[in-house]
Amino acid sequence: MATGTLLATAACGSGDDSTSAESETAAATVAERPLAARTTTPSASPSPSPSASKSAGATPSPAATLSETGARNALITAADIEDDWVQVKNPQSWSDKLLIGQVDAAQFVTGKTDAADCQRLVDGLYDEKLLGTPSGASALNGFQEGDSRLLYQVAAYQKATLDKSMDWLGKLPETCDQFTLTGGDSGDRTVQVVEASLPKEGDARQGLTVTVKGTSNGDPVTLTLDVAVVRVGDDAITITNGGLDGADEDTTKTAVEQGTKRLKEVLAGRTPTPTPSNLD
Repeated sequence: MATGTLLATAACGSGDDSTSAESETAAATVAERPLAARTTTPSASPSPSPSASKSAGATPSPAATLSETGARNALITAADIEDDWVQVKNPQSWSDKLLIGQVDAAQFVTGKTDAADCQRLVDGLYDEKLLGTPSGASALNGFQEGDSRLLYQVAAYQKATLDKSMDWLGKLPETCDQFTLTGGDSGDRTVQVVEASLPKEGDARQGLTVTVKGTSNGDPVTLTLDVAVVRVGDDAITITNGGLDGADEDTTKTAVEQGTKRLKEVLAGRTPTPTPSNLD
């Protein structure tokens, strides 16, 4: 019995040493493996790059919409056009009687279509809606220097309507080259429309010079107006500048440059820096 006990004890001791050695060997083997080989949980997929998202059809940010506040911030000031221009309080009340009348359709070879285009021009200049009624936000201001006036408007339009208006303006120097305006208190007047160059601002632009020759209080007069329209996306600025003393082309171009810059700032989500009012 003593011998059997000793043998049993020896067998147990021998078994413990073998198990311990095997455990140490396994632990060493695990420790020597790379971390990735020991990890059983799958790693998270990396975020796609911006270019990959774009190629996968990611929806771009919508175009900025002109707000009423934005339209007011996009208006130019008297300092933007310098000289002796003074901003007036109520330019909406402006109207020139020389522009009241009916186009003499008998002068047009193509008849009613061209006459209607010319009628739309004089009516639009008179009621300050050259591009039609805005579909969204709008703002305007006006300036005066002697007998000259400058009306500046910023407004949002339906894109299809705005494109048609720009196309119509571009054809006016040909369709309305010269015509007669009848009726009103000024008698018959001769109207001439010629194309005018503008700075290459905005997405599209059209410039015109319109002269109206007639009489006022029995005296011969000539009304000269610079007309400038610049499209920026679905929005546009419209400028009419001039009077009985003529139109200053440099002022019109400056208004186009400064106005387009301010409108782009607004559409980019920024507030244009106020123009100093004390320029020398």
